[in-house]
Amino acid sequence: MAALGWLHHRRRSATARSVLAGEASAEAARKTSLEIGTAPEAPPAQPEFPVVGDVRAAAFFDLDNTVMQGAALFHFGRGLYKRKFFSKRELARFAWQQTWFRLAGVEDPAHMEDARQSALSIVRGHHVHELMEMGEEIYDEYMAGRIWPGTRALAQAHLDAGQKVWLVTAAPVEAATIIARRLGLTGALGTVAESVDGVYTGRLVGEPLHGPAKAEAVRALALAENLDLTRCAAYSDSHNDIPMLSIVGHPYAINPDTKLRKHARSRDWHLRDYRTARKAAKVGIPAAAGVGALAGGAAAAAALHRRRR
Repeated sequence: MAALGWLHHRRRSATARSVLAGEASAEAARKTSLEIGTAPEAPPAQPEFPVVGDVRAAAFFDLDNTVMQGAALFHFGRGLYKRKFFSKRELARFAWQQTWFRLAGVEDPAHMEDARQSALSIVRGHHVHELMEMGEEIYDEYMAGRIWPGTRALAQAHLDAGQKVWLVTAAPVEAATIIARRLGLTGALGTVAESVDGVYTGRLVGEPLHGPAKAEAVRALALAENLDLTRCAAYSDSHNDIPMLSIVGHPYAINPDTKLRKHARSRDWHLRDYRTARKAAKVGIPAAAGVGALAGGAAAAAALHRRRR
């Protein structure tokens, strides 16, 4: 009996220990499952951008090498030369000026003024509607296939959020307006060539929309449209557009040149690069902005003329 009592005791003790072990195991399993099922503390959510329905916000996009690969004037000039819009003599003069700009890498005021007057001279006496009609064809021929998909998606995000989107470029406002319309954007700020009764006079209204002038144009439009610039975004590839990028709350460096990349990093601006190669260089004419209307196409036209010869 003693032996049986001992066995019975051991069984009771074993049962008690098993219950204790089971309870302990169940509790551990429950705690473990809770720990596994609990997500780590998430960092504070970034505010949605662009903010849907914020009608006091808008987006401003530079054109050359930001929205479109290459310079708009470069492609526009190719199309005009193909249509015999200017002479070989004018072509030779423009080509020399553009070569000087490229080699010098600076915008000397005297050379800039000479190039600007040369460019404007080729449109003097032509009708505005004439360039607009040609511009539609030139867009299809040379520009439509050069739009950066990544930048186009950024612009569309602003449109989808109910915000207005403008191009801001030194290209002629007529060409810029065509591009903006084809992309479904709100409109364009561009260099304005004077016209009277629909005919170009050969003079500019003010100066080319370049550098600080872009910032002034954006400020003026923001005032007219009741926009809050601290809630707006601007996008550009060029250090020349730092004034424009600096006046908005959301500056983006897109396919940035070396100076803009350095500046953007020092100020923690957003960076996006949609080029296939890091060393991708600007296509077209660095000083295209300074020549105002149409001289930007000269280099391409010269190359085209050489090939035909």
